Amino acid sequence: MNYSETIAYLYEQLPMFSKEGESAYKKDVTNTLLLCEKLGHPQHHFKTIHIAGTNGKGSTSHMLAAILQTAGYKTGLYTSPHLKDFRERIKVNGQLCSEAFIVSFTEQIMPAIESIQPSFFEITVAMAFDYFAQQQVDIAVIETGLGGRLDSTNIIIPELSVITNIGWDHMNLLGNTLEAIAAEKAGIIKNNIPVVIGEIISETKPVFEKTAQQHSAPIVYAQEQYALLNYQQTLMALTVTVRNNSKDLTETYTLDLPGLYQNNNLITVLTAVEQLNKKGWNLQENFIQTGLANTKKITGLHGRWELLHQHPNVIADVAHNEAGIQQLLQQVAICTYHCLHIVFGMVKDKDASLVLKLLPENATYYFTQAHIPRALEVLSLKEKAQKFGLTGNTYGHVNEAVQAAIQVAKENDLIVVCGSVFLIAEIDTEKW
Repeated sequence: MNYSETIAYLYEQLPMFSKEGESAYKKDVTNTLLLCEKLGHPQHHFKTIHIAGTNGKGSTSHMLAAILQTAGYKTGLYTSPHLKDFRERIKVNGQLCSEAFIVSFTEQIMPAIESIQPSFFEITVAMAFDYFAQQQVDIAVIETGLGGRLDSTNIIIPELSVITNIGWDHMNLLGNTLEAIAAEKAGIIKNNIPVVIGEIISETKPVFEKTAQQHSAPIVYAQEQYALLNYQQTLMALTVTVRNNSKDLTETYTLDLPGLYQNNNLITVLTAVEQLNKKGWNLQENFIQTGLANTKKITGLHGRWELLHQHPNVIADVAHNEAGIQQLLQQVAICTYHCLHIVFGMVKDKDASLVLKLLPENATYYFTQAHIPRALEVLSLKEKAQKFGLTGNTYGHVNEAVQAAIQVAKENDLIVVCGSVFLIAEIDTEKW
């Protein structure tokens, strides 16, 4: 098979959560262990950082990878889902894994695919681990796919575990309380391995404390380590001043990820860096500053309060659940604009009402959907939205919706595209 045939095989033959939803989710790590056994246990051949959380784990993963890479470490990065190119999931020093590797890996593993019947995600995890081992990375930043305890990535023994936050998402799989969701995410905590918790809330702190105690894992809370003093924001950057409470030091960082919600991710990253330095990694202040200022450039992260067009400003953001949309709206609230236009689509296995109830009635809406089976059908979305006083027209494709918004909007209006990672993935600026 050539590369395009290989990708078609992976997409068509393997159950894909992003397309199918719950039916494609495998609730244990057995298949991943079996696949990695056939590959010679590649996950044991490099060091890792394991990152879970409801929101922010992608940004946190990319920022940490950028810092490690700037410090001179050969750094792997595994994230999901991808936006444009499958190979975005597996990078070394910011470079996509090669097409030739994906072809050879798939040919090698095909007999195991036939016998084990893994999911798409299980294969990609094994693929990433095999690639990182072959590339002899110094360390790899590994983002969980869903949850933690039963996630396919949870076969590693990392240098550090990080849990960014806990919010309402995937309740059909992870549980209907924040405590239950936290317990699933806490499943990445390992014996004697420090864990950084990015956000403290009353419901989840006891869960993390109990799990960490059971595993004799040192637990560190980012919000106790660092205090946010002030920030300044432009469309292209976020400048944040924080105080390190334990050292009584004040530092200012400029991030090329301008979303206001990156404030929380920043203190999580800084706390993680402190823990890594305690374990012997050499992440000096200048490496931190440079990595954070160039994360997008170094790692290729997109879709986080990303400016795609000016006059009017068009912003794309992958916010898709209650907490993510709340953070997005906090960002919108501090923006200066005349009228607000929202291009919006969701997937059907999320509780749309939790998100729709948050959205402002005084915006103009452009309802649309991603072209995957899991997408919430646009007419159904419009009908649900009307119950919350949200009105607008429907469009068959996100690019049609954005184009319509640009045509209607004045130069000083704001257009925000959000609601689904898969919607953002289908944006093509050349079509509007």
